[in-house]
Amino acid sequence: MDFTVPETQSDLAGLTRDIVEAWAAKTPQPSDGGFDADLWAVLARSGVLDAALPGSVGGGGLGLLAHSAVLTELGRVAAPAPYIDTILLAAEALARHGGPEQRERWYLPLVRGTSTATVVLGDDLSGFTSRTSGTGWTVDGAQTAVSSAAFADLFLVEASTPEGPALFLVPRDSAGLTVSGQHVVNGTDAALVEAEGLVLPPDARLASGDGVATVRRTATIGWCAWQAGVTERALELTADYARTREQFGKQIGSFQAVRQRLADAYIDVEAVRLTALEAAWRESEGMDSAAEIATAKFWAAEAGHRVAHTAVHVHGGVGIDMDHPTHRYFIAAKRAEFALGGATAHLRALGAVLAGRNPA
Repeated sequence: MDFTVPETQSDLAGLTRDIVEAWAAKTPQPSDGGFDADLWAVLARSGVLDAALPGSVGGGGLGLLAHSAVLTELGRVAAPAPYIDTILLAAEALARHGGPEQRERWYLPLVRGTSTATVVLGDDLSGFTSRTSGTGWTVDGAQTAVSSAAFADLFLVEASTPEGPALFLVPRDSAGLTVSGQHVVNGTDAALVEAEGLVLPPDARLASGDGVATVRRTATIGWCAWQAGVTERALELTADYARTREQFGKQIGSFQAVRQRLADAYIDVEAVRLTALEAAWRESEGMDSAAEIATAKFWAAEAGHRVAHTAVHVHGGVGIDMDHPTHRYFIAAKRAEFALGGATAHLRALGAVLAGRNPA
């Protein structure tokens, strides 16, 4: 297998890194709202937001691997930029399934950075149901801790239909939709989304069947790519600290226990990066990627947990200071650890896939 990253993706990752590092240098204490309008505007003007989207609708057409490259760089500064929800999921879904009017109304503002969106996915405990109502649909249900929902202008809501799950376009100001802000581990971008008697027109149904499954797979890959950036930078900061912090007249990085902890963290970071890359590659090639996605999310959760705790433990007391960068990376890693299911859930999913492939 050739692991060489194409030049276009390397250039896009480099551009993204330049932008976010310049932003981070000017914003040492970003707000916890999950959305920095100035950073988002720069990403839009630079072409980062539409570089990976399908070229048939005006994007750069670089694909899922390019999305992953951007997310890894955003993760390196734990950037308050809703790229997963707005671009990777909503804009991609609109580009692939939306009609001309839907793209004009929603897709273009998303890629221009003047609007944001989120996708509301159901789970085993909560979600939405829909029923036909006249010529349209009526949607009911609720989902908690929906990322980017506190400020999103558009919601792509997954709801059951007689034919299976479907995605519905729901503007924020829709009658029957209630959005209540929540404070999750790393900020206030999430919200409880509730629908009661939400009436939607016939063309509100954007995608169904495999289109919905693709959104869920892509979302999981996105969180893995983000976690790769978060853990990579957290380890860099921790290694730098171990080289400069002294105890008993020696750098703590010279202690065997600390060296071993950092070595384990390096292996974990590489595992997160490589499994995320493999999952994104297989999905982008249209190959069966269920096992690879479950593997990647398992590593993003399990290894992400270990790396985050290593960063805090090696930093000592400063690692739990809420004003120190280490704390931002710790809570960012914890958010990614549990997004769309933790390690156990995805290990069980991997087991189910392998059992299906090898019934014996």
